[in-house]
Amino acid sequence: MKIALIGYGKMGKMIERMATERGHEVVARIDVDNREELHGAALRSADVAIEFTMPGSAAENVRACMAAGVPVVSGTTGWGDELEVVKKEAEEKGCGVCWSSNFSVGVNIFFALNSWLARVMNGFGMYDVEMEETHHVHKKDAPSGTAITIAEKIEEGLERKSHWCLDESDGANCIKIKAKREGEVPGIHTVKYESEADKIVLTHEAKGREGFAMGAVLAAEFMVGKKGFYTTADVFKIS
Repeated sequence: MKIALIGYGKMGKMIERMATERGHEVVARIDVDNREELHGAALRSADVAIEFTMPGSAAENVRACMAAGVPVVSGTTGWGDELEVVKKEAEEKGCGVCWSSNFSVGVNIFFALNSWLARVMNGFGMYDVEMEETHHVHKKDAPSGTAITIAEKIEEGLERKSHWCLDESDGANCIKIKAKREGEVPGIHTVKYESEADKIVLTHEAKGREGFAMGAVLAAEFMVGKKGFYTTADVFKIS
């Protein structure tokens, strides 16, 4: 498989290492200093592109892949409004796009566990729920895309919650998310259900970037030849 990397920072370099270990070839490395290659032959020669950049450039990067006819895996978060437009374009134009707030297999298992627990908690109104996420100081968006995905899955299953709020609660139907930025923390997400009698806590803690990178490579393998919009639910088939 020939891969184009869009974003060649720490994550891009780790994805390259894991991809080559699995026998794949990286044919393009596109970053801020050579963005003109988004419209070049190297990108068009790829079987799939993997995009990990910044919210302000993600939509342009994904559209460049669609224009080149190259399926793309995007792990950039913080561009939610534009993402919905790109999703519609991918479906209408028959272009392959896979997006997720987190490509880690463990995090996707964590998503499924939280969806299940939220449905269970519908029958136990004495429990309230809140969340906390911690990331490195370089992360721009808060709360994290992963935290937002978890909150949305709780909202889907827990009828007494309708939305999330950052740091401060704005009512009983809000899921409060506390966002912390510390050192070089890869990512910690905690969901807490608490009553007067006890507390139930679910936590996922990333040990490094390896899980995210491997998940992105697995998603790229899945996306070769695909058309339309996909998420990690399609890639990992965890429900």
